[in-house]
Amino acid sequence: MFGFDPLVLAIIALAAVATAGIAYGILYSRIEVDKKTASRISRVKAAETDTAKVKAARDRVQEISKRRKSVQDSLKDIERKQEEKTKKIASASLKSRLVQAGLTATPSQYYIASVTLGLVVLVFAFLGGIPLLVTFGMAFVAGFGLPRWILGFLIGRRQKKFLGEFPNALDVMVRSIRSGLPLNDALRLIAADGQDPVKSEFRRVVESQQVGLSVPEACTRMMLTMPLSEVNFFAIVIAIQAQAGGNLSESLSNLSRVLRDRKKMRSKVQALSMEAKASAAIIGALPFIVAFLVYMTSPNYIMILFTDPRGHLILGASGVWMSIGILVMRNMIQFDI
Repeated sequence: MFGFDPLVLAIIALAAVATAGIAYGILYSRIEVDKKTASRISRVKAAETDTAKVKAARDRVQEISKRRKSVQDSLKDIERKQEEKTKKIASASLKSRLVQAGLTATPSQYYIASVTLGLVVLVFAFLGGIPLLVTFGMAFVAGFGLPRWILGFLIGRRQKKFLGEFPNALDVMVRSIRSGLPLNDALRLIAADGQDPVKSEFRRVVESQQVGLSVPEACTRMMLTMPLSEVNFFAIVIAIQAQAGGNLSESLSNLSRVLRDRKKMRSKVQALSMEAKASAAIIGALPFIVAFLVYMTSPNYIMILFTDPRGHLILGASGVWMSIGILVMRNMIQFDI
């Protein structure tokens, strides 16, 4: 066994440490230079990368700004055209209202039916011994007011039926476009296999294209026969897609979802306002019910209102105040969604 002197081992260790220190002192400057060079290279590369990212981001912002400006210009143009269409629709002729109601009658036939109805009521009221002034009033209401009310009722019923089926038609269009069909074929599909009145309205759109109108113009013309905000939304979506491009199937899908949400909200508001409507109906009918019951039990007590001039004045004032109250209650329970 060889023995090692601790002093020798200590001298060797010190010599090694001294040699390492001398080597590090000699190579320190070179190591620092290499570190600085590597750091500078990394910073230059990062700066180049950041510059490329900044340039790409700037290009994207410019492209988005151009696209936003194009969409804004398109929306302004569409809004201007829609305002013109709305003005025309507001002053819609009788022929347009007959088309909106889904009737095939002409304005002449409408006027003939109105005059005939007024004359029939006039004759029956006169033969029934009703006072002459009341007779002419009943004839005027039957010949002028009742047909207009029936026409408005038919228009509202048709529009309500259209709103119930329109989102389903949009869903069919979305599936057709996603499966590869062009927009024209999707419109023809609804016009051929849809449910009325959506089917008839889209058939008019297809017929408008056949006479030379573009798809956006044909969809905008739908407002003339179906003046609804939902149809206006649909026409705007088609017009924007035609001018600015984009994913039409996604836009129509979003529109369908919005229309369904509007329908749900409208139903919810209607349900919440039913109590107020019932109260208004009861309050409005209560005077007539009380008057009828009093007439059935004590006719002489209430007939003075109809025989005495002061009773006529009271009835007239009561009718005016009741009309004002009914209008106020109607405005309080009517909500636009």
